[in-house]
Amino acid sequence: MTELPLVVGVDGSEPSLTAVDWAVDEAARRGLPLRLVYASVWERYEGGVPSGDQEPPSEQVLAERIVASAAARARQRSAEVRTATDILPQEPVAALLREGDEAFAVVTGTRGRGVIKGLLPGSVGLTVAARARCPVIVVRGDRAGLAGTHGRVLLGAGEPDTGGEAVRFAFQEAEARGCVLDAVRAWRRPALESAGRPLLAGDAAHRHERQADELLDTLLRDVAAGHPGVRVQRATPEGQARKVLVDRSAAADLVVVGARRRAGGAGHRLGRVAHALLHHALCPVAVVPQR
Repeated sequence: MTELPLVVGVDGSEPSLTAVDWAVDEAARRGLPLRLVYASVWERYEGGVPSGDQEPPSEQVLAERIVASAAARARQRSAEVRTATDILPQEPVAALLREGDEAFAVVTGTRGRGVIKGLLPGSVGLTVAARARCPVIVVRGDRAGLAGTHGRVLLGAGEPDTGGEAVRFAFQEAEARGCVLDAVRAWRRPALESAGRPLLAGDAAHRHERQADELLDTLLRDVAAGHPGVRVQRATPEGQARKVLVDRSAAADLVVVGARRRAGGAGHRLGRVAHALLHHALCPVAVVPQR
């Protein structure tokens, strides 16, 4: 059986090279092959070519330079990781979605080399994360989060019908890294319960916290049994899930959430929690769809 590769979207930008570095380390941990993909419809780019008296290189020459440089960087970081490259004359989003159909995961940086007409910087990663059938990791964050020095994977526990695959992915990551899994389920009091009343009294607060704890237990129980070596720290804090997870991402090497996808006018949209993390997390973010 052919091993599915870790696919990385590259375009020569600094964020994409940071994504290559992260992906090489991930491929080494997981024992996966690496596939570096450059995709572009050149006439839609603005900028990104040499200025001055130099003749701009052809799309093919520039693309070859970009993938060759990314491959050399990957091999320098780890000679053990099998690395392949490809150049695809397609829109980046369409290309990465298609590649994701035969990938372990897709990895992107936070923003690209130039601004593509009709797309905001960083929106390639957002769109791929919203629509891919495989996990998508957007590599972002501060130096410690990118370097993986915290020894902690953060799981944002969602609903049972959307979070099962995310739980499995988070346990696998924690096991591969030999680190703690920080499993978090935030809760909030319903608006009707709080209207015109003081802050939650003990009984009401305890009830909501207990419900969050029971749901977290349901999500973790079966998967945890298959990963007995992973140390799990559970937390059920009160607050908005997106704010709780963004705050906790400052002490994590990776935050994992399930893909809560809602049908929209054009394709799909990410849920608020994933959207907030992809914009504000202080470490890389993995968005894992439910199969």
